Amino acid sequence: MEESVLSRGVAELYAEWFRALADPTRVQLLAWLAQQPGPVSVGELTNVLPVGQSTVSHHLAALAEVGFVHLQRRGTTSLYAVNPRCLDCFPSAADVVMGRRPPDPLPPPTPTPQTTEN
Repeated sequence: MEESVLSRGVAELYAEWFRALADPTRVQLLAWLAQQPGPVSVGELTNVLPVGQSTVSHHLAALAEVGFVHLQRRGTTSLYAVNPRCLDCFPSAADVVMGRRPPDPLPPPTPTPQTTEN
């Protein structure tokens, strides 16, 4: 089998994903969100984690920046949900980096939906 080097762009993207998950609170947030049937508010997340609202908001922003979570706005409420594409792409990224599989072409990034409902 011919060995190849990951392209710089793919390596940078994967590094961003791994950096986003380098904090245990972010891992907890993402794991809990992945178990929820729908979007949840920052208040709900604050109730399940032993950190304050500003800390939860900071970590959610970092997860949203790399596309792991989507933000939906309903009036003055911000709701967060796991991006289902990350459930497919991230494990593949780990397998690629560890040499378990060849890289797939990456799909174009999905914009974070931001809806407003009144």
